Amino acid sequence: MIDSKGENAGVLSARPLLVRDPDGSLRLPALATVHSHAFQRAMRGLAQRPVAASDDFWSWRGQMYSLASSLTPESMHAASLAAFRELARAGVRTVGEFHYVHHQADGTPYDQRTLLADVVIDAARQAGLRVALLRAAYHRAGPGRDAEPGQRRFCDPRVDDVLRDVDALRAKWTGDPDVVVGVAAHSVRAVPPSWLAPLRDYATRHGTMLHMHVAEVAREVDECVAETGRRPVELLADQGLLSDRFVAVHGTNLLPHEARLLGDARAFVCVCATTERDLGDGLPDLTALRTAGARLCIGVDSYALVDPIEDLRALETHERLRTRARVTFRPAHGTPAEQLWREGSLEGAAACGFADAGGHVVVRRDHPALALVGDEFLLDAVVFGCGAGVIERLDRDEARETPRDAKPPSRQAKRE
Repeated sequence: MIDSKGENAGVLSARPLLVRDPDGSLRLPALATVHSHAFQRAMRGLAQRPVAASDDFWSWRGQMYSLASSLTPESMHAASLAAFRELARAGVRTVGEFHYVHHQADGTPYDQRTLLADVVIDAARQAGLRVALLRAAYHRAGPGRDAEPGQRRFCDPRVDDVLRDVDALRAKWTGDPDVVVGVAAHSVRAVPPSWLAPLRDYATRHGTMLHMHVAEVAREVDECVAETGRRPVELLADQGLLSDRFVAVHGTNLLPHEARLLGDARAFVCVCATTERDLGDGLPDLTALRTAGARLCIGVDSYALVDPIEDLRALETHERLRTRARVTFRPAHGTPAEQLWREGSLEGAAACGFADAGGHVVVRRDHPALALVGDEFLLDAVVFGCGAGVIERLDRDEARETPRDAKPPSRQAKRE
């Protein structure tokens, strides 16, 4: 077992998470899923049959590009609404939407450049979620390769175009306590090294979160080394991107010293266990990340399955598979189940730029899944023995706090 180090005093605290209501129901902080591609909800069931001699991430990606090329503002809204309603039913209050479908299918911007981002935000609000819209920079297919036809609607020719869109989104949604706008770099594959400093500087100047796919697949690492002489996390450290506002998504193919770089910066690592399992990405070294002090959180990613309890449980159970051991970490405060719930709720909300969980989920004490469970072990049973179906309802906080570090609403800021 390992000891977790460096917990954020404002988030991973010793205070109890599980509260008993007068009617006997159990109340826990609402869940947060930090990494979402809502349009991919429309792929469910469509990529589970053989399409190549050897199916992997790259063959799945080709099927995803076909869906992305067909999207309209109307179908983007419909897919997002279905995705977000499913999240809400599963106890999720906060979603980080890593948004990279920006333009028309041939790459021509819409007259309203942020149209697709706006319809995703509208869908989240309609579903009753708080949303961090992470406007992703995307420029190329890979080092020395122009965008492929299926990628053209993701791409911008200049990093300044990306940042102008972020400015426009921030201006439009300033003042809505349920909306945060942040910055994302898609990956070292899709974003050239020269774009990293401007994205870093923008996020630092405006106090926004900065998210990025990091080392999801081995080929990404190899191409980064070939282009820059550095592994992805090494490159990001050299460029000054790592901080307590940086969220590395996946982190599947890291070496121990890269985990230490993330931990030393108090950066987040968002593990998307059900998607990584679905794509055959592999298992990240969660022991190295915990030992280093990286802040773990969870993401639904491709919507192959929506069960945030399964995602947070996998922060322990997938490590059991990788290490062939049980109970693989010892938290500084409380039990493993308590820390896993904090990582799936409070830490996830922080990774999206919100100051709190934004509400609570309610579980009935007499739910059949909790029969025969003693009161002392209720949270252990929920985390390790239940799915999202155990959640009876999501109660949203009525008096919401302003998103973390957000500027006060401007009197001049108006909705378009």
